[in-house]
Amino acid sequence: MMNKVPNLLFICSRNQWRSPTAEEIWKKDPNFNVRSAGTSQKARKTVSSNDVSWADIIFVMEKKHKNRLFAEFSRMLEFKPVYVLDIPDEYKYMDPELVSEIEERVGLILGK
Repeated sequence: MMNKVPNLLFICSRNQWRSPTAEEIWKKDPNFNVRSAGTSQKARKTVSSNDVSWADIIFVMEKKHKNRLFAEFSRMLEFKPVYVLDIPDEYKYMDPELVSEIEERVGLILGK
């Protein structure tokens, strides 16, 4: 029987720099399915109940993103791990320092 590939969801505010960078990095790993979204109504892609339902593991960039997720999807998140990466909104898409932080922090959690 085949093992299911875990679904990773990355979340920031506007789904513009941090979460799309994380998606770009981790979608290259065949051991994961990856999506990204934002908590803001102005996000490029706003996180939906479908995204939360789909995800096995959720990574948020800041504590405020976790708070917003729990405010909106608390029942759906009851048994899902949600990790705060503590990555501030001070990087552009695929900034080498951002890439390094995401690889290191997510890698530690995923055992990579």
